[in-house]
Amino acid sequence: MAGTTHTGRLRVLVLGSSPELDACLAGLSGKTATERVSTFEEVLEALQARPFDLVLSRAADFIPFQGIHFSRHAQAIIDSVSHGIGIVGRDGELVWANPRLLSYPDSVRERVRQFCLETFSWAESAGKSTPSEVRGRRFHFAAEGNRRYELTATPVIDLHHRVTQVAVVVWDATSAGRLEDKVEAIDRAGRELLSLDAAQFSRLDPQERLSLLEQKILRCTKELLHFDNFEVRVIDRETGRLETALSSGIPPDPPGVELYVGAEGNGICGYVAARGRSYICPDTRRDPRYIRGVEGALSSLTVPLWLHDKVVGVANFESRKLAAFTEDDRQFAEIFGRYIALSLHVLELLASERRTTTGQLGSDVMAQITGPLNDILTDVENLVEDYIGHDDLRHRLRKISENCVQIRDRIKELTTSRPGLLGAGLRRTVQHDPTLAGKRVLVAEDEPVLRETVRDVLTGYGCHVCTAEDGAAAVEAISQQAFDLVLSDIKMPHRNGYEVFAAAKETNPDIPVILTTGFGYDPNHSIIRARREGLSAVLFKPFKVDQLLNEIRSALRSARSSADS
Repeated sequence: MAGTTHTGRLRVLVLGSSPELDACLAGLSGKTATERVSTFEEVLEALQARPFDLVLSRAADFIPFQGIHFSRHAQAIIDSVSHGIGIVGRDGELVWANPRLLSYPDSVRERVRQFCLETFSWAESAGKSTPSEVRGRRFHFAAEGNRRYELTATPVIDLHHRVTQVAVVVWDATSAGRLEDKVEAIDRAGRELLSLDAAQFSRLDPQERLSLLEQKILRCTKELLHFDNFEVRVIDRETGRLETALSSGIPPDPPGVELYVGAEGNGICGYVAARGRSYICPDTRRDPRYIRGVEGALSSLTVPLWLHDKVVGVANFESRKLAAFTEDDRQFAEIFGRYIALSLHVLELLASERRTTTGQLGSDVMAQITGPLNDILTDVENLVEDYIGHDDLRHRLRKISENCVQIRDRIKELTTSRPGLLGAGLRRTVQHDPTLAGKRVLVAEDEPVLRETVRDVLTGYGCHVCTAEDGAAAVEAISQQAFDLVLSDIKMPHRNGYEVFAAAKETNPDIPVILTTGFGYDPNHSIIRARREGLSAVLFKPFKVDQLLNEIRSALRSARSSADS
């Protein structure tokens, strides 16, 4: 201990009183400064308050000291846990409680006390049949201030199988409850994304359907997730490029910037798409993967979009606050991201419905009419042979035969699916059209079959057609020669449709430009920006030849009317 005092006496702490202790102290008579205590708690208090050289106790009385060290640690743990812990007696009084339970409002402690009293009655009733199997009860309740609490009450049963007390554990479940409510709200919002009104969607083109989905996602991200700036990118299955399908508050990619699925050199979006794991960027200024998006953005959250165990895109959220996104935000965004992926998939299926349905219908019709058509052709040929010398009749019979062949060929044409253009094979002959004849048309399309088909159709109407296989070639062609009209796909390598549109308008502000797109994705909001700046029309693949020709005629007439005025 600390040693003797300046008087030379030993400082002795004595627990209890007994003849043995008195005899020991008598042998030290005149050499000690003695202090007596009667309980273990007093021993601990004295030792903490004052220094002693010796502690005297009977061996039997000292045995409980073996558990004191453990008890002190246990008490420290009970005092520091985040749950309220207490013991309620048979009369409903709170016999003992840790500091956390005592800190709860009086109304909460009263609810706890009442529930423990109910547990007494329940336990005594249940214990009559199987006293050893009496379990605890769980309960939850709401309190003032929109707080939620949960508790577990467990009967304390003595050796005689009697319920003597109830031990209770209480915790504030407000945060967990709010998280649960939020998950349920996100789940409802996700189901709303998938609740497609057939009558409503039948009246919308693919771009309008996508815009409607964008509005729904925007409302959910603001009201539930509290994110203001987001973008959804989908993976182009052929090129691996991450195309912007939906966005709000995040500007388009700058010219020349293209993101692909890849862990290096493709920003956080490319990294997430490649790894399939979410990514929280707490400080964009310190993260080399971050590529500038929202002006002044300081943090971001990017989650993969999963569909059938496959990453089909990413959803990226950005904030102007540092460390704005938490692990809870990540979990919510991942849940909502699955609904986004499903919704985009449904829209893609709807967009391809025309082509698929048309091809299937053509196949079914072809299978049904091939036999009857062949029978007609055989009968007609027999009649032609029978009526030799009747030229007028034979001519009419030949006309019937030609019509049958034409019917068969047209259905066959419908059955053979061409990417993006329906009915192109029906326009092989050269036809005179004063609106189209002699017009110089640039066709920019990276799908070779569609590019050549459109060229053949327009050439058949007297147009002078120049083709470009990508955006860069289209911009180069525009810089080298004048055109009366530009027809460009939105999604092309090197330069997108908006860049082709902008190059054409820079060369000639009055030139009509028509953009085409497949599913309805609007990478970088090309359609929205181009419409504000004088876009003539948008065609959604697959489009019909007549639809293409009508839009081109309308655009050329409008341009001519503007020039005349």
